[in-house]
Amino acid sequence: MNLLLKHSKFKIQNETISITGSKSETNRLLLLQALYPKLEITNISNSDDSKVMIEAFKKQTTEIDVHHAGTAMRFLTAFFAIQEGKEVVLTGSSRMKERPIKILVETLNQLGAEISYIENEGFPPIHIKGKKLLKNKVSLPANVSSQYISALLLIAPKLENGLELTLEGEITSMPYIKMTLSLLNEIGVKTSFVNNRISVTPSAVEVPKIVTIESDWSSASYWFSIVALSETGTKITLSSFKKNSLQGDSALVEIYKNFGVETVFNQKNSITIFKSQNLKLETLNLELQNSPDIAQTIAVTCFGMGIGCHLTGLHTLKIKETDRLEALKNELSKLGAIITVTNDSLTLEPFEKINENISIKTYQDHRMAMAFAPLALRVPIIIEDAEVVSKSYPTFWEDLKSVGFQIG
Repeated sequence: MNLLLKHSKFKIQNETISITGSKSETNRLLLLQALYPKLEITNISNSDDSKVMIEAFKKQTTEIDVHHAGTAMRFLTAFFAIQEGKEVVLTGSSRMKERPIKILVETLNQLGAEISYIENEGFPPIHIKGKKLLKNKVSLPANVSSQYISALLLIAPKLENGLELTLEGEITSMPYIKMTLSLLNEIGVKTSFVNNRISVTPSAVEVPKIVTIESDWSSASYWFSIVALSETGTKITLSSFKKNSLQGDSALVEIYKNFGVETVFNQKNSITIFKSQNLKLETLNLELQNSPDIAQTIAVTCFGMGIGCHLTGLHTLKIKETDRLEALKNELSKLGAIITVTNDSLTLEPFEKINENISIKTYQDHRMAMAFAPLALRVPIIIEDAEVVSKSYPTFWEDLKSVGFQIG
């Protein structure tokens, strides 16, 4: 499904958008709920990735297909590794079979797990024989995907001897590791994080607990972009977000001040974002190691505003749903951008003219579709395979229509 996007006005007044729970928090808590059934969760994400997790825990079959859901692949690998007596095959889409999982598999096997590859070494699909894991000390590189680290931490309280995890080198995506530890603490699991060593104490005790998931800051990023690309006075309210968020992408609040976007935290955890002034930077320099998922949104915002940018700390984007750095380079270039990328950075030159009616390829990547959509405030734009947004934000196109975007 290809969509043509336009917008007849540049000023959006007092609209309210409800965004469901964070995909990152939801998927962590769903795994913890599977381990601790007395845990109750509210404001669950309606994303495809979270639906995949929910279905995986219900299935009685020996093969589980996670489709494009990278988080589910990593978290379920760890989960099924400790399900004694259960055997499963975890598989996914053609792109999932290109996404590495070797470091996580090797680490689990070092702890005593029995996981093997079915097709290509180091990649899904994988065969898992669930076992009791008695070893509790392991090391892995700190600059790998934080989902590997979180997968290990989430099962750690159910290991007989807990887990002592040493991270070697500079840590990537620290907020996501802290999110995992905070959620463990919230359900009563004791953890410590000193220097590069994380310890999780074993915990068999279940305490009935209700956890309400904060809305997803990554999904909010597209609304920050829309406000930035709109006229002064544009105002949108989003629910429900916390000032002391666990999510690294809450960095949006400070980052988008560079574009004249201010954020007010209201009572009952809603936020109002509004365009206070037209700021004209020459070039924006940002280090996004702790929030790489908003890099696409920021790059497109800069392009739409004629601002240059130099974004670093992006090496994990190479192994997402697509190689997001190359995808950004390809699609922004079609729009007229002068852009270069390396293995961990993106540089965009200041540029004023945007080519119209360009068809944006999404590469089976939800964030490509949503990051480019706000450009319809500047020029008509076509989004290919637009249904891909269901991976994280199924109501995205309906929400855009509600604020005046013309979609056909």
